[in-house]
Amino acid sequence: MPADDVREDAETRAESGEEAGTVETQDTPAGEVRKRRFPLFTKDTARPEGGGRAAPGDAPAPARQWPMLVVLSLVGLGLLLTAFDLVRAGTLLIGVALLTGAVLRWLLPSVGMLAVRSRFTDIVTYGILGVVITLLALMVQPNPLLVIPFLKDALHFTVSK
Repeated sequence: MPADDVREDAETRAESGEEAGTVETQDTPAGEVRKRRFPLFTKDTARPEGGGRAAPGDAPAPARQWPMLVVLSLVGLGLLLTAFDLVRAGTLLIGVALLTGAVLRWLLPSVGMLAVRSRFTDIVTYGILGVVITLLALMVQPNPLLVIPFLKDALHFTVSK
């Protein structure tokens, strides 16, 4: 449809008082016109790819959301360990939980509420956060398990007395 026809069609709708976003369709065999109306404002969002149930619909709620419960349980356990002064083990477990979320998002077709954005964005987000938290957990003082020399120099440049 040329731009002039679209503009005239919109002007005609405005004059007749039709709602914005009305589309006429010719999909019935008798040729009668049905109208679809699109909302002027979006009121909902589509479920992300892979956001369906992780188990059949007749399964109990925890079974349908098991990937999210696995990640949240690991994070909760990591926070509990951190609260009991096992900082390295707790933060390492939190990092591993996020990496587990990235792997589950990559391997499973449906992960329930673990799917927040597109599959690629979720994997990258969970993966980067998991790697960063895991590396920081390995560098916790005293007696770090991982030493990255340039970070010590960067700290001296940013925090000086």
